[in-house]
Amino acid sequence: MQQHQLAEGNLPVFVFPTELVFYADEQSSHKQVLTLYNPYEFALKFKVLCTAPNKYTVVDSTGAVKPQCCVDIVIRHRDVRPCHYGAYDKFRLQVSEQSQRKALGRKEVTATLRPSASQEPSGARSQDEERRIKEQFADSEFFEQTAFQTESRPVAGGPSLLTVLLGLVCMIALMLPTLGEQESTVPVYLHLSVNKKLVAAYVLGLLTMVILRT
Repeated sequence: MQQHQLAEGNLPVFVFPTELVFYADEQSSHKQVLTLYNPYEFALKFKVLCTAPNKYTVVDSTGAVKPQCCVDIVIRHRDVRPCHYGAYDKFRLQVSEQSQRKALGRKEVTATLRPSASQEPSGARSQDEERRIKEQFADSEFFEQTAFQTESRPVAGGPSLLTVLLGLVCMIALMLPTLGEQESTVPVYLHLSVNKKLVAAYVLGLLTMVILRT
């Protein structure tokens, strides 16, 4: 029975929750978590697809789940503008065996953005709304979230030339003899006082912190 399910790609996929609701006025709701369960005796690899990938960030959109374990998939809404209120999107979780590329099963999760939790409609969705959602996704395409697999930061351009030159000046100043040293071949006018060396060390420390942050 299991081999038949695997061959036809009908492996049941267990995901919770089955619907994601984001609220524009609640910052905490902009981050949701999908939990993928693997109750089977073999490991599964997964991939997350979406009908509107530009609106969401999916952390770890691909990965693996060990046998009888689960994994959390973090999804963040990136575009909470009013023009998206009430719009329904879908995520599709595809699973396969570690050694194969063919999908063994899939599960779809709806996602919607609402203006406020206080405006949450009471009761279950109406039949008209359910029909509208089915019609909307009848011919919808799912796209990979590879561009947003992890949280990204702007690529740093590295320290500026001025920062590097100033750092070199400070290092040279620290290497010069201290004022009052007798045994030195360096001219006296290049001897620096202790206070000047302390200033050079302080500036060098600040420059090091700036470079590390970039």
